[in-house]
Order: sequence, then C-alpha cells, then structure tokens
Amino acid sequence: MPTTNYVNTLITVSPDTNAVVATAPPSGKGSVAEVQFAMMHGHDYELTSDDVIFAVFAERKGIAVEERGTARAQFFAKGQPCLRTSPLAKTYGWGIHADAASRVALVPMGSSRYDALMSDDATAKRAAMRTSRSG
Repeated sequence: MPTTNYVNTLITVSPDTNAVVATAPPSGKGSVAEVQFAMMHGHDYELTSDDVIFAVFAERKGIAVEERGTARAQFFAKGQPCLRTSPLAKTYGWGIHADAASRVALVPMGSSRYDALMSDDATAKRAAMRTSRSG
C-alpha cells in the first residue's frame, strides 16, 4: 500500500516561503494548515504522516469514526501527496521531522532544533514543495 511516511527525514521549509519565523496558521477557518497544526503542534512524534494526512481528509469529508478503517484503506490504495505539500512547511515556516518510526514533529525554522537537524548527516533533507511554479 502506498505511504506518505518518511524515516529520519526533515521536510525543510519551502525555498520560496515568505515566512521569516514559524507562525500558527489563522484559526477558525478549518483550513488544512489549521487542522494539521492542531494535530501536530505540541504532539511531537505521536502521529505518522499517513495519520495526519488521512485524519485531515476524513475530518474535511465528514467520515464517521467507525468508517475510517475502511476509508483509510481506500484512501491509501492510490498514492497521496505527502507532507512536503503541507502549507505549514510551504507558507508558515515549519519544518516537519520524521523519526526512525516515521512519527512526525513540527520544528520551527531558525530554531536550534531545526539547525541541528539541518547539520545532522544522518537526517535526510527534503524541501517542501514551492509555493509558486516559477523559479
């Protein structure tokens, strides 16, 4: 089954982000960024990328909790975009680190943790997708 999970990888902030510091996305709109942020901020290494991506999909589609097991299998039966497409990394200045068990944590750009992961040769780096197509 396809997966969006990474192992020992830092999804770096998009090269064309306008963010200067990591900020929380605006709340109250139910955006993908807001839901992802609520799930991951303060919950370091509790969920995998697959968990986050599917939960956002299920919440936005109104899939009942008891139907999520079957829906998850159907969702991942075909490839899905990974967290490199997350607005948190593209727009809001958050790196996303996946540990050895594929569990993820938000890492603010410019923080000592972000810098340490950037310097760690054992941690793979994958840039978040660019916000624009040009460049």
